[in-house]
Amino acid sequence: MATKDSGVEEVIKELRQITLADGDSVASVLAKISAADPKTYEDADLAAPLHSLLATASGSDDTRAQVAKCIADVAKIAGQRKRFTAKDTIELLLKFIREAEKVEKIKLVTQACRALGNICYLNDDARSLIVELKGDDSLVKLLDVSVAEESAEYEQFVKVRCGVISNFLLGGEEFSKKAMDLGILSRLEATADAASQRKPLPEVLLQNTLQPLSILTENVPDLKFSASLNRSLVRILGASTHPDLGEMCLELLHYQAENDDVKLLLAKDGLCETIYRLLEKYKTLASSSSDARALMKLACDLIVLILTGDDSMSYLYSTPFRGNMEAWLEATDVDLVTTGVLALGNFARTDSHCIDMVRGNVMHKLLAILAKNNSTSDDVNLQHALLSTLRNLVIPKVNKTAVIEAGLVGILLPMLEIHTPWVVFKLLGTLRMTVDGQEKLALELLANEKLIRQLVTWSNSTDYAGVTGESLRLMAWLVKNAYAVQRHDGAAMAVADHGSLARFACTEGAVECMVAMLASQHLVMQNESLIALSILLVVFGQSAGAAAASGPSVDLESLLVAANVGAKLAELISTRADTMTKEIVENLQAVIELLRKSDALTKHLAQHNIDEQVKSIPILVEYCTL
Repeated sequence: MATKDSGVEEVIKELRQITLADGDSVASVLAKISAADPKTYEDADLAAPLHSLLATASGSDDTRAQVAKCIADVAKIAGQRKRFTAKDTIELLLKFIREAEKVEKIKLVTQACRALGNICYLNDDARSLIVELKGDDSLVKLLDVSVAEESAEYEQFVKVRCGVISNFLLGGEEFSKKAMDLGILSRLEATADAASQRKPLPEVLLQNTLQPLSILTENVPDLKFSASLNRSLVRILGASTHPDLGEMCLELLHYQAENDDVKLLLAKDGLCETIYRLLEKYKTLASSSSDARALMKLACDLIVLILTGDDSMSYLYSTPFRGNMEAWLEATDVDLVTTGVLALGNFARTDSHCIDMVRGNVMHKLLAILAKNNSTSDDVNLQHALLSTLRNLVIPKVNKTAVIEAGLVGILLPMLEIHTPWVVFKLLGTLRMTVDGQEKLALELLANEKLIRQLVTWSNSTDYAGVTGESLRLMAWLVKNAYAVQRHDGAAMAVADHGSLARFACTEGAVECMVAMLASQHLVMQNESLIALSILLVVFGQSAGAAAASGPSVDLESLLVAANVGAKLAELISTRADTMTKEIVENLQAVIELLRKSDALTKHLAQHNIDEQVKSIPILVEYCTL
């Protein structure tokens, strides 16, 4: 045990015998304790003798400061913190802290802050005693104290002042809200605002001032800074030279930018331009330091977050910042390229912006980047960003032909080799948006056996629901966009080339996927399944000869029975009857009517009691009673 060590016992004995009047002896003993590893005295009760020395009426403030320093040093370990968690000790430390306005007391105040800060670290009992003694108000008022920067005590006081406040706030929401009620936020804001306008920037002061702010954002739900404080943070970020200070600003602004109103304010205050200038200035550092790389990514993430707001996005689109993001498409750093792509993707959330980008050169730049980054070995974050942005660009109908003619699909198809779920999800979504209303392209892709086989495989994957859903939807959209006209135009259907659809239907699992889609959790997908099945039934139920002439023979009847279409229809009705729209009911009835043209399928439907099931759909009952 540590207390059995003769040297330790001797020091403790000496400590119990001395008084503040003993001068050099006091300093010597206290210095020995402070200099040792705190664990040396882990089992020794130092609280009583040190409190006794601190409470002695005689003696200088310098000596008391040495006692407080000793308490701070030994209270670095949990056991000692608990011993010092006594009302009389904490009350005495608070008494000294309350004298912070007196210049001559600053050394004692500084060490008292250190001692109290260490005692209340991870110690709710000590924090509760501080509140009981109204010490929380005294701690907050420390932020009102100004110390001459040229003084020797300035830097340490600034650090320990915010250190004790931070350790108090770390107790969680209860203690943070008490500090908020006492006006801590307005004091931190005033300090940050005044400091942000000084040249050079007082970075030590700011680093310590922003720390309590960070803790408050973690502990107080939905804490919203004033516009003035956010503006100060932008100024500090722009002027800072210390990475830790820049990181704190970015984290605080990131938290605030979760609110859409704040996104617009930050956009107007020039945050994105500030980040752009800083990254342009320091981008070469990111290649040599992992910390600098992490900071760059944090800054890039904040740009993208600001642009997720509709108002902030619209505002920034009309500023030179948009051109800055286009310029980053040609950057050599992949994180900057990715950020530029994501920024443009967010700008592409309105049709007018999308049309503007396709008419300009942005689309071609994006396609050129994707063409160089469409393999399994390329950066998945960049791939995801490119696909997200291109998906947005092809949504407006007027853009589709231009993007297709520019070679989008040829660049996308090699990406079928990629199996990273979030990239596949975006790949499929981009293809689905591209094929919408494009009959020729839909026919080409339906006939692409490699594509269809891969879609079938992904449709049966249960690891990532988004990929499963998008695979099913893309197949349904290919069928719908290639053959939708033919459902309603008998003449067109009679002369149509059904080879593409025949190859699709004959791909193992394709029809089964369209049937399985009936059991989807989403009504829109169930409706898309009904449309695809009705097209298959129209083409191969009535025109088998024509189909066989232009492609492989399709035994749709057997495929549907094997896929258990009756069971899936029954499941659809039983789970969705109450929420079916008029359109879905009409498409359901159309599919059932087409199925009944086959004796085998009629028998199959009867086995699943489909006629009775249909009668239970509320919307049909309403029609009947009108």
